[in-house]
Amino acid sequence: MNGINLYYETRGTGEPLILLHGGLGATSMFGPNLSALAKGRQVIAVDLQGHGRTADIDRPIRADLMADDIAALITHLGLERPDLMGYSLGGGVALLTAIKHPELVGRLVVVSTPIRRNAFYPEMLAQQGQVDAAAAEAMKQTPMYQLYASIAPRPGDWARLLSKIGAGMMDDFDFSKDVARITAPTMIVAGDADIFPPAHAVEVFGLLGGGKRDGGWDGSGRPKSRLAILPGLTHYTIFSAPALAAAVIPFLDEPSPPPGR
Repeated sequence: MNGINLYYETRGTGEPLILLHGGLGATSMFGPNLSALAKGRQVIAVDLQGHGRTADIDRPIRADLMADDIAALITHLGLERPDLMGYSLGGGVALLTAIKHPELVGRLVVVSTPIRRNAFYPEMLAQQGQVDAAAAEAMKQTPMYQLYASIAPRPGDWARLLSKIGAGMMDDFDFSKDVARITAPTMIVAGDADIFPPAHAVEVFGLLGGGKRDGGWDGSGRPKSRLAILPGLTHYTIFSAPALAAAVIPFLDEPSPPPGR
């Protein structure tokens, strides 16, 4: 499938939701949120290229390439406009799937994902510059490596994964113009102590038509997209915090407008 053997697991029944983890993670990182989301829908949790139980292949690890993987998975499974939810790197993959393959996506949830590289705090950009193969041994003390080593088909690829992730984080990007063209109802979620300022999440919400006018006593002025800034959460706690599923589920449960509306 698109040159890669993607691992995915399915939980629950109902409308499908494709769930995408963050960089150096795997599906299990969502913790209790995975079960909470699966109570009302069919969650298809995917391990992205080189992560979890999906072996790496001979290409860069880039969100645009992995978006094509997700598009191929949707087609392979015969799904009709499933919802997509992604965190961090997975949020970028979900976002680019909606940009590149709008006909395949129902609702979109983007968690802790900036849409331009210069939105990161400067110290985060500096940290990203330190992610490479040379850091592999030191990072073996982290929970990320322990998870990777326990499930990866080739645990020896750890240094290769860090090298590819580090190279990908050096690429400049700005999806502002593309985001403004997204037609899928979209929810932007960030922690109030995330790796970029809350103002950036508000900026993205604005590109999606949010924050332009009063919603009205009857809600008729609300935009089709949503914004959630979750209090007390960082980039490293938001994915497993129960507040994430609690914020997202009502949005996913809303009836979707017809395509093109």
